[in-house]
Amino acid sequence: MTRALVFLVAAVVGLVAWSVPAPADQACKPVVGHFEAILVPPGQGHCPVAPPPPEPSLCTAGRVWGGIQGNYQFVSTGILSCTAIAGPPEIFFFTGRSTIALKSGDQLLGADTGSIDLVSPFGGFASLITFDGGTGAMSNATGQIRLRGEFSASEGTTAGDYLGTLCSQ
Repeated sequence: MTRALVFLVAAVVGLVAWSVPAPADQACKPVVGHFEAILVPPGQGHCPVAPPPPEPSLCTAGRVWGGIQGNYQFVSTGILSCTAIAGPPEIFFFTGRSTIALKSGDQLLGADTGSIDLVSPFGGFASLITFDGGTGAMSNATGQIRLRGEFSASEGTTAGDYLGTLCSQ
């Protein structure tokens, strides 16, 4: 090939590459806010019937406000006593799914993991929600929020705050 032809081919390839739209990048933003929820008994609302003992079922429903605003639901998919690794008997590890119905009408979905004190009067918990999609503008959502708060077994409530990053297109 001659030098002019090589230059022409390179120019055409560059022009085509420049004119093809790139996939939309995700826009990430920090989110900070609060949440409150109540326990939902097995077999009621969005909470499935409890699995056979000894596997407890844990479901909550509530609201979030701040950087993420809407109503949310949590359904556990597994709970394990901390005694399995020589921990205190009142602490449990959990995993599950969270669904947040945003004020926009879109849904934000995520895997929710953490630990919770289900027994003592101190009732603390911490969790990490890793976003993995949703509906509408949240269909490709990613990011994570870290939650920490209080759990009252006697009242069946949780409340606390969250901090993290939400990425969407």
